[in-house]
Amino acid sequence: MRLSELTSALPSGSLPPGIDREITGVSYDSRRIKPGNIFVACPGEKADGQAFIPQAISAGAAVVMGEREQPGLTVPYIRVAEARLALGLISAAWFGFPSRRMVMIGVTGTDGKTTTVNLIYNILKNAGIRAGMISTVGAVIDGLEMDTGFHVTTPDSTTLQGYLAQMADAGLTHCVLEVTSHGLAQQRVAGCDFDVAALTNITREHLDYHGTFEAYRAVKAGLFTRLGSAPAKPFFAARMAVLNADDPSFEYLRAQVMVPVVTYGRRQPADFSGKDVRADGDGIRLMVHTPAGEIPVECGHTGVYNSDNILAAMAVAVAALGVSPGTAAEAIASMPGVPGRWEKIDLGQEFAAIVDFAHTPNALRAVLEAVRTQTRDHGRVIAVFGSAGLRDREKRPRLAAAGIDLADLTVLTAEDPRSESLTSILEEMAAGARAHGGVEGKTFFRIPDRGAALRFAVQSARKGDVVIACGKGHEQSMCFGEVEYPWDDRRALRAALAGRLGVPGPVMPVLPTSNGVKEEI
Repeated sequence: MRLSELTSALPSGSLPPGIDREITGVSYDSRRIKPGNIFVACPGEKADGQAFIPQAISAGAAVVMGEREQPGLTVPYIRVAEARLALGLISAAWFGFPSRRMVMIGVTGTDGKTTTVNLIYNILKNAGIRAGMISTVGAVIDGLEMDTGFHVTTPDSTTLQGYLAQMADAGLTHCVLEVTSHGLAQQRVAGCDFDVAALTNITREHLDYHGTFEAYRAVKAGLFTRLGSAPAKPFFAARMAVLNADDPSFEYLRAQVMVPVVTYGRRQPADFSGKDVRADGDGIRLMVHTPAGEIPVECGHTGVYNSDNILAAMAVAVAALGVSPGTAAEAIASMPGVPGRWEKIDLGQEFAAIVDFAHTPNALRAVLEAVRTQTRDHGRVIAVFGSAGLRDREKRPRLAAAGIDLADLTVLTAEDPRSESLTSILEEMAAGARAHGGVEGKTFFRIPDRGAALRFAVQSARKGDVVIACGKGHEQSMCFGEVEYPWDDRRALRAALAGRLGVPGPVMPVLPTSNGVKEEI
């Protein structure tokens, strides 16, 4: 592709004279540069791409793009105002703007995004619509499932556009994309022309990155404000925003949306409302009021909180995409489980064992409240969770408080401590537990090694109890220092159960905290 074709996607659109040439690819990683590539030097949280320009040129970069003056280079240099935005736009151009060939549905929010994306995707499949899906769990393209990597939120711009191109080239007509706040702030979805955007909720999260709740909320709002900025597609002109009427940010978001708005909720008046919600260990049932009338909906996913995800998915599918309420309800009833979301682990033990991704105070409370319905007051709730390092410190005591308020036994443990002291993280959590009446050694414990914590929880469980491991869900690694160690809560919980039952099972994954080797990493 000619360089001029790529740069025509940029806001300036112009190319300095005399430097147009053939480009063989786009990359922001100097380690992956191939001869003839354009290297986009993006600023990062830990490193500045401008520092790696010499390595990129040595590897064969034909053109470099960055935000600051860079005199004396042996290849053409294009200065841009925002490198990440430029990367997103030229990545889209490189792949032929695939989002313009499909109906794009974006789902954002703090909690429930992945489940809502999966619900929408399954409704579209049930309706006979050829759809693809990209979430934090993975991508599904024409029936092929692909892992999107360790600790991935929204994929980077080039990877994302590559996925979208695969979908469009395969003849898919719709894409459901999970859109994170990092993905929005870092312009990973630049070059994506969205047609429908939906919000699950906005609660306190990622303030280590965004600084304030207001800044975090404003980033989320960006998905909705951009709905009216791209040209309408001839095959889908009716762009729409789907908002949670119960969410405190509802009025703020509605004031910024310039396209028609459809609402959902259980407490405030809404276009799609849920009534008579009943949830137990077998699933959830509710009556959904739609503009076309009421319809009963059942789902194998439990927890009252999942009724909000169901309402959001139905609002998107029915109001924005024209699926019938009956077809949507059928798809929800038959939907398979989402990896790492209320995933039950059963090796024949006399108590329940569950893995869930809940890692915010709001999500943890919702999940523990749901667990309470499963015990039916006869068993205890034993919760195992931690709080990530280099992330919002103020949520640490709030997470522990949720455990004390809603679990009978809380086990505080490692969850991606990164370069922070795990001892310090657990002390901050323990302080929150004590402040809510927790008694260490009785109602809560600190066990730094997550494998040992799960073994302790499993060994402590009695008939009728529920052991739930929260915070890791589907993730396949845990970060200590800057190293990702293989870790899967589902495998680890199976290992702990197998050890208790004396049956064959997987080996417990090993972390730096295992075998008495503690943190300060």
